[in-house]
Amino acid sequence: MNTNRKTIIIIIVATLATGFLLGWLIFGSAPRKTTDEHQHETEEVAGEIIWTCSMHPQIRQNEPGSCPICGMDLIPLEGAQNDETDPMVISMSPTAMQLASISTAIVGAMDPVKSVRLNGKVQEDERRVFSQPSHVPGRIENLTVNFTGEQVKKGQIIATVYSPELVTAQNELFEAQKFKETQPALFNSAKEKLKNWKLTEKQIENMLTSGSPTETFEVRADVSGFVTQKMVNPGEYIVKGEPIYKIADLSKVWVLFDVYESDMGWIRIGDKVEFTISSLPGKTFAGNISFLDPVIDAQTRVAKARVEISNTGMALKPEMFVSGTVQAKLPKKSNAIVVPKTAVMWTGKRSVVYVKSSTEQGVNFKMRKVTLGPALGGSYIIENGLQEGEEIAVNGTFSIDAAAQLAGKPSMMSSEGGSAMTGHDHGETEMRDANEGFAKTGTDPAFTAQLTKVYNAYIPMKNAFVASDAHKVMTAASEVSAALKKVDMGLLKGDAHMAWMENLDVLEKTVNSMSKLMDIEKQRNEFAKFNIAFYKSIKAFGLENVTAYYQYCPMAEKDKGAYWFSSSEEIKNPYFGDAMLKCGENRETLK
Repeated sequence: MNTNRKTIIIIIVATLATGFLLGWLIFGSAPRKTTDEHQHETEEVAGEIIWTCSMHPQIRQNEPGSCPICGMDLIPLEGAQNDETDPMVISMSPTAMQLASISTAIVGAMDPVKSVRLNGKVQEDERRVFSQPSHVPGRIENLTVNFTGEQVKKGQIIATVYSPELVTAQNELFEAQKFKETQPALFNSAKEKLKNWKLTEKQIENMLTSGSPTETFEVRADVSGFVTQKMVNPGEYIVKGEPIYKIADLSKVWVLFDVYESDMGWIRIGDKVEFTISSLPGKTFAGNISFLDPVIDAQTRVAKARVEISNTGMALKPEMFVSGTVQAKLPKKSNAIVVPKTAVMWTGKRSVVYVKSSTEQGVNFKMRKVTLGPALGGSYIIENGLQEGEEIAVNGTFSIDAAAQLAGKPSMMSSEGGSAMTGHDHGETEMRDANEGFAKTGTDPAFTAQLTKVYNAYIPMKNAFVASDAHKVMTAASEVSAALKKVDMGLLKGDAHMAWMENLDVLEKTVNSMSKLMDIEKQRNEFAKFNIAFYKSIKAFGLENVTAYYQYCPMAEKDKGAYWFSSSEEIKNPYFGDAMLKCGENRETLK
């Protein structure tokens, strides 16, 4: 009996143990379902779950439902991360850094050297370009050099001239010779007259020996070189000193390089330039800059840097294009802080880098403002803000900045930080930039009326986008273009005129593109650009008796966000049409 009782107890205990084990296997070890379509987790505040929209995170509700802007289902919001020691830094795990392709480097100092590329041309040495004149007046009888490019040697006969005055001067010499013994001064004066016409002593002696005048005069080359211009033809009359040819000595030439304003600080007289010529492959030439223009050409905005070089074998010909490189050093700069351009983010008004630090909690990045010096090709000199030995992010800086913006930390777009975001700023930055400098001015009512006609033509174009009808967009865009052409910019003066001209260029280009494109998505890309310029114009000059609603969708333009105008407060999205017709919000009402 006792044995049976013990057996029953053992069976009961075994059954309970088996039940507990099966229950744990079925229920205890099953993973919790954590999949979330929008990659958001739950945040509980005082026991309540906060619900938000993945595309409009400004929506916060205490219960699930639909987004009042776009109609998407709300999702639970992820709670804030653990507080960091420094609220200004952004922490990243090694895995996150690897996924974002973030790499860092130690800041170092070096002597700044920039490889400056220069383009230019081979030109004649201006000091070796000569005019070959005739030294006697008369008629060109013969030219022995008949075309440009022909080479001549010094002393070579290049032309003959018939000169009645030369005949008269020779007769005077013959008469003076008769009184040589009694009036030597008269004889010497007659000889000097001929010498002034560049006749040699030998030619004069031959005349005296022959006793008869020579009717033609041989013109001999004063220099050696190449004829670059033939200025007369046989049979033409010339005066004393009139040029017959232009002759250039090309034994030495100039290479004139264009130096742009941005490179002026790097180029100095004496710098070595290595250059190549496409028509002479495989050959590299070198020379030093001997002269730098003290002024900049008003049209081309460049100065000329001159390199003088011997032209052995006449390989260098004027007007050849050359490409050169100068390894330029910045004067009075040594051991400068140099960082790659990829490490620097430039906002237009300030430049920032992300400095890395490591703590027991992990790797942190902190934004720091820097002052940029000259650019060195792929690098910048840092004038202020960094010290040698610090470690900065050189790749993946935009990923770090995006993480900082999402966490509400100081970032490129907001030096003070702000509320946490979810991937975009919903157009606040773009809208703020559009508003800068465009306070409404006193505008001629006639101009405002004309701009209102452009707006009235715009509304059918916007409606065509809502309908996703590319053909109607083309037709409506042509109407907007016609209205723009009727706007009289002469009604604006001063800064207002310049502001309209700046916006008009964008308006005309984009609306012309929309009138020619047949692809609705390409038309929408131009539409987004048009709306920014149109907004600036309306803000500056206003509309006549019209209320316009400036509306915005953060999902347009591949989640970059885009604006449009509407004549009613009701949202009808022109970037998605029926696919997301109600996605958007009113950002501003313009009256």
